[in-house]
Amino acid sequence: MRGLRRTAAVVGLVLALAGCTETPSVVRSTQPATAPSTAAPADPTSAPNPDLAAAKKAAGIADCPTTDASPAKGGLPDASVECLDGGRDVRLASLRGPLIVNVWASWCGPCRTEAPFLAEAGRAGSAVRLIGVSFNDPAPDAAVTFAADAGWTYPQLYDADQVLRRAQVGGLPVTFFVRPDGTVAGRHAGGFTSSQELADASRQYLGVAP
Repeated sequence: MRGLRRTAAVVGLVLALAGCTETPSVVRSTQPATAPSTAAPADPTSAPNPDLAAAKKAAGIADCPTTDASPAKGGLPDASVECLDGGRDVRLASLRGPLIVNVWASWCGPCRTEAPFLAEAGRAGSAVRLIGVSFNDPAPDAAVTFAADAGWTYPQLYDADQVLRRAQVGGLPVTFFVRPDGTVAGRHAGGFTSSQELADASRQYLGVAP
């Protein structure tokens, strides 16, 4: 009888602990996504690669933004990432919202699936700006081709040094939602399955949909 009581107690404890864990696809940011850094300000004078710049222009992809603001505590990693055409660097922690930052790669199947929803959200006149970041891609020309085929016209960066690993980027795609003060409101792990899902996530974290 004592053995049965001990077994029942152990089973009850295991069930109680199991009820404390979950793996959500959308994670609200509760602490800064940044790591300590001594990053230098972004270099706005870098010359773009002529071939990449021409391909980007032909695809209608917008120029990368300037980032003059001070790095935000609780924002994206304080590191500079080059524009997809090899032009000016963008300091991630200086980006301001409302902003959706989508991290993708040309070899990523789910990235291809969600691409039309991002293209729709990135149309001119949207209440929320978008920026894409090609991550762990073999070459920038493959990334430009992917972005062009996807119909993305919003700015694209090329994270050759994989600095976004500091923000726990591993599997792709990952999407960050950045507030007007530069802090990260939340992130969505995995691809979006509809424009409505993307709009709902943006509304949840930023209070406004694209």
